[in-house]
Amino acid sequence: MTGPGRNDEAARDDSPGRQKLIKGPGILLVWLYGVMVVGAVSRSAVQISTDFGKAPLAYSLSALAGLVYGFITYSLVRGGSTARTAALVCCAAELVGVLGVGTWTLVEPSAFPDATVWSDFGMGYLFIPVILPVTAIFWLTRARRAAGA
Repeated sequence: MTGPGRNDEAARDDSPGRQKLIKGPGILLVWLYGVMVVGAVSRSAVQISTDFGKAPLAYSLSALAGLVYGFITYSLVRGGSTARTAALVCCAAELVGVLGVGTWTLVEPSAFPDATVWSDFGMGYLFIPVILPVTAIFWLTRARRAAGA
C-alpha cells in the first residue's frame, strides 16, 4: 500500500537498509538461536525456582545467556542495519561470555557447583554456544557487506 494511508514503519520495512537477515543460512541461525533461548531460559527458570542457593552464579549466568540469545534472535528476525549492529554487538558479547565462563569453569571448577549453558565452552549443549556466535558474526558481517554493496 502506498500513499497517505501507509505509515512510516511500513515504508522503512521496504528500504534497502531494512534487509531481512533470515534468508539462506540466516534461517538456520534464527532456528538455532531460538532453540538456545528455549533451552537456556527453561533450564535457568527451573534451576532458579527450585534450587537457586546451590549455584546462584551458574543459574544466573544461564538466565543471562537465555536473554542474550533471545535478543539476538529478535534482532535477526527484525533485520535492518540497526538490528544487524545490535546483533553483532550481542554476538561478540556472547562469544566473550562463552570463552570467559568456559575458561573459568576449567581453571576453577569449584566456582560452579552446577553447570551453566556456557560451562566448558558449551559442552553440555554440543559446543553450540561457542560455535553459534562465531557463525553469526561471520553471517552478519557478510550481510552488512552485501547491504552496503
